[in-house]
Amino acid sequence: MEANNQVIIYHSPLAEDAPADELDVLDEAAYFRAGLETLGFEVLVWPFPFDMKTLEKQLQQVKPVVMVNLVETILGSGRLVHIGPALFEHFQVPYTGCQSGAIYTTSDKILAKKLMNDAGIPTAEFLTYDSLKKRTEISPGPWIVKSVWEHASFGLDENEKLLFENRDELLKRFEKEKNPDHFFAERYIHGREFNLSIIGGKTDPEVLPPAEIRFTYPDGKPRIIGYKAKWDEASFEYINTNRSFDFSDADQYLLEKLKHICHQCWEVFGLSGYARVDFRVDEAGNIFVLEINANPCISADSGFVAAATRAGLSQKEVVERIVGATFK
Repeated sequence: MEANNQVIIYHSPLAEDAPADELDVLDEAAYFRAGLETLGFEVLVWPFPFDMKTLEKQLQQVKPVVMVNLVETILGSGRLVHIGPALFEHFQVPYTGCQSGAIYTTSDKILAKKLMNDAGIPTAEFLTYDSLKKRTEISPGPWIVKSVWEHASFGLDENEKLLFENRDELLKRFEKEKNPDHFFAERYIHGREFNLSIIGGKTDPEVLPPAEIRFTYPDGKPRIIGYKAKWDEASFEYINTNRSFDFSDADQYLLEKLKHICHQCWEVFGLSGYARVDFRVDEAGNIFVLEINANPCISADSGFVAAATRAGLSQKEVVERIVGATFK
């Protein structure tokens, strides 16, 4: 097969003892590889090299027609997630998913929230560590503490206290961290959680069927998708957080509002290829964007693939549309 039919899938470099949330990128690579091979491409799957000269040499030797960007961490840090696509842009090779600027602005959750506020996109109230230190009072909780840069479940250990009511409690929680300024406090929204996936292509982006994460938790247990709920299949939290695509007629107006906000996020953040927007809706029906995920997980068992399947898209069609978006 000719070299110009080759595709490189670059994934995060993984340590030998990489945790489950990082190893998941290999399942994503397998999903893309199978779809690309069905489309007739020759596929190479490589860890992203730490050395820029090595990257340049690989690209010069292979001359891929396109690359799949699955570089989610570098040196185990999500803060460097934009480095891979920034270098791909430097070497002028087309790649899947969002551009480096969009990845940076969505990965920095504080910056993303500021941009959402500026654009009129509803998001939960938040406090940085620095702003918390400067204030003598804050509005009553509950508050949850999240990582600024890492994925939403990072640092959310369900065995630990997750909700905090006042300034003193929050300060103590921040100061447990080696780098407290790498975290922020967000108002906890008690209510329903929705994930809406978006896929691009050569036409306008399509919002895939909305999914709701339904918690079968006892009263008093925070409805939070922490680390165990995402990665520990034997845990109570994993078993009792279930995805559903089934809604009543009464939910249709709400779902249309969520879809509209997805399109806003796509435009404001300059998203492309594929993305996911996570929402909370409180008991009064108020909508809050929790997070915008550029290049969300796309393994066979992921929420994105479940939504695509619900929409009637095959694996081949999903990969074809994402790859096609790079040539739009």
